[in-house]
Amino acid sequence: MDQKGYRRGSFQSATSDEDMLEIPGASVDFSMADDDPPLDREMGGFSSYNGGGLNGTSTMMDFLGEPLPGVGTYEDFNTIDWVREKSRDRDRHREITNRSKESTWALLHSVSDAFSGWLLMLLIGLLAGSLAGLIDISAHWMTDLKEGVCLAGFWFNHEHCCWKSNTTFTDRDKCPEWKSWSQLILGHGEGAFAYILNYLMYVIWALMFSLLAVLLVKGFAPYACGSGIPEIKTILSGFIIRGYLGKWTLVIKTITLVLAVSSGLSLGKEGPLVHVACCCGNILCHLFTKYRKNEAKRREVLSAAAAAGVSVAFGAPIGGVLFSLEEVSYYFPLKTLWRSFFAALVAAFTLRSINPFGNSRLVLFYVEFHMPWHLLELVPFILLGIFGGLWGAFFIRSNIAWCRRRKTTRLGKYPVLEVFVVTAITAILAFPNEYTRMSTSELISELFNDCGILDSSKLCEYVNDFNSTKGDDLPDRAAGPGVYTAMWQLALALIMKVFITIFTFGMKVPSGLFIPSMAVGAIAGRLLGVAVEQLAFYHHDWAIFSGWCSQGADCITPGLYAMVGAAACLGGVTRMTVSLVVIMFELTGGLEYIVPLMAAAMTSKWVADAIGREGIYDAHIRLNGYPFLEAKEEFSHKTRAMDVMRPRKSDPPLTVITQDTMSVEDVEAIVTGTTYSGYPVVVSRASQRLVGFVLRRDLIISIENARKKQDGIVSTSVICFTDYCPPLPPSSPSVLKLRSILDLSPFTVTDETPMEIVVDIFRKLGLRQCLVTHNGKLLGIITKKDVLKHIAQMANQDPDSILFN
Repeated sequence: MDQKGYRRGSFQSATSDEDMLEIPGASVDFSMADDDPPLDREMGGFSSYNGGGLNGTSTMMDFLGEPLPGVGTYEDFNTIDWVREKSRDRDRHREITNRSKESTWALLHSVSDAFSGWLLMLLIGLLAGSLAGLIDISAHWMTDLKEGVCLAGFWFNHEHCCWKSNTTFTDRDKCPEWKSWSQLILGHGEGAFAYILNYLMYVIWALMFSLLAVLLVKGFAPYACGSGIPEIKTILSGFIIRGYLGKWTLVIKTITLVLAVSSGLSLGKEGPLVHVACCCGNILCHLFTKYRKNEAKRREVLSAAAAAGVSVAFGAPIGGVLFSLEEVSYYFPLKTLWRSFFAALVAAFTLRSINPFGNSRLVLFYVEFHMPWHLLELVPFILLGIFGGLWGAFFIRSNIAWCRRRKTTRLGKYPVLEVFVVTAITAILAFPNEYTRMSTSELISELFNDCGILDSSKLCEYVNDFNSTKGDDLPDRAAGPGVYTAMWQLALALIMKVFITIFTFGMKVPSGLFIPSMAVGAIAGRLLGVAVEQLAFYHHDWAIFSGWCSQGADCITPGLYAMVGAAACLGGVTRMTVSLVVIMFELTGGLEYIVPLMAAAMTSKWVADAIGREGIYDAHIRLNGYPFLEAKEEFSHKTRAMDVMRPRKSDPPLTVITQDTMSVEDVEAIVTGTTYSGYPVVVSRASQRLVGFVLRRDLIISIENARKKQDGIVSTSVICFTDYCPPLPPSSPSVLKLRSILDLSPFTVTDETPMEIVVDIFRKLGLRQCLVTHNGKLLGIITKKDVLKHIAQMANQDPDSILFN
């Protein structure tokens, strides 16, 4: 691969398409390269450092004394050095431990430092739970606002408005305190004109909510769009995206998430709640020095925050911890496991205290089943798993194709128009069908529901034979007209959800994928469940039913089929397994249905993996070109480090800095003429014996500070990276010692090291770069970008098409 193949376009253009990475809703400039190998070639100037004042005289302190502000930190869109960050934290902890033996004050400081992590988890849980409660209450109210308003108090949603009403149980949704828009404007709610008015108001409110959401995102926080999980996975792997977890993103995401969910778009709030919780974690990290100054420690906190986000999204603390471990976290030590559990527990307790739905449950679609399932029912459960896998693979391919079209055509230039059109189509199609008109969470709750005697839903309009009813247990009954009406309405809802979700996910509004995926599966599951129930009722004498489903028995639970279908479709899209099963059984409050859930989840994953290996989040990571090194995939190709390292044979020689012979002017020329993140330090250009590695940012800060803090530092001053500098003539200017910023133990491999070992080193140690040597002589460098490009090449993909598009 030649130089141009490694990075397209000119480094002098900060706005060229080739040098831009699109994070949904924002354009991010990668022209100030992050981990490129240092090769000699002419490039544009470095924007934040132009070598100004080369001939000026300033003051300089000895950098071996105290660290400079900014040294050891990272620029935006850079990868952190996990090894260095962990080493710095160990040094800090060792120093605190040693000092704790000297005085009582130092001992108290040591105790507070150890306790700070738990205190931070407590604060994250409290804040995440409070925001989740606020979002739930607001979204529920604004969703009902599209259909009417409560006269007893406009701040009441439909359900709360009718709580104090004297209406009968069957008419509980028709209380006099709640007025539809036609009743409020026309004085009556019957007739064609009233229907048209309600229809119109529904569409107008939906458009207002979605337009306000996209305008707020576009104007104040472009990072607030999407689900946020692909970007959080990338950040947790060590990448830095400044502002993605900032306070403005938190505020705008919280507001626009309520608006987007209330608009009736086919999206959910569960994925964005993980982003919201991680924003809380990142902001609260600034209260504690230990986490504010160490990027690796901060990512441990973000892993716990992600667990808290799923905990409040589904009311599943254990599932949240497993989700963070299985799906989003890159580095998950044992202490992070315990802290994640604590944060998830506090968040769930906080949400339970707020009680947003008024039913003492954390989610709207909590349900309990009491009837056991039979072994033969595994066959329809596995069929639902197959459907979930097929739907997941179809959705991923279709959505990625649409998002790629959005990125590469003029469509991406009109995000407001796109949201307007999709919302209008969704609202117009949704209103006539009661199962698409209601919020998706309410739909899932309706589908999960096990019909009882008092249920007035169409799904429960069976032909009742009260002579065979025993207590609360209802036998399998013949479906009435309401059930058949509900079936075709659900079939239409399924078709709509399947296709409209493809175009909704990825728009410039907060959009989660959990709830739409679960809705698709729940509809399919309920349809299959009712079909099996009716088959068993009319043909109970068949051999497959005769042994366990006699006439008059309650043996088929359609709501269970809906739950299994929801798990299957969610697994097919996200490829979650263990955490998915745990989340679903926490939703149902029972362990009895773990086997059906496991069977559906595993079947769904196998089927989806047979069609395409990537889940939706990994596919979006690859689409957006994020530098994410997937830890789950194995590298099986027989290549060596020398095949991947830079420079290649046709490239210019490696750019290096010598340990004690280069002047300030020489180093500044290298820094100004290249855009690399760091440079190897060698004994001399002739020997190429490796001494260490120095980061570009540290060099710039050190030289700039030298001009301000020490007299005698001029362009001809020698920079020395060793303890003892060579003797110079008395008339020579002062020597600038920079040994403290030199990494004396950079990771090195030999040129014959198999790439599968190199890839494993990068994955497990989180390296930014690795130096390649031969008999102790420096040959080249392998960066994380090189590894990603090489993996893409081995998979017969165009490396430049998937990295930093």
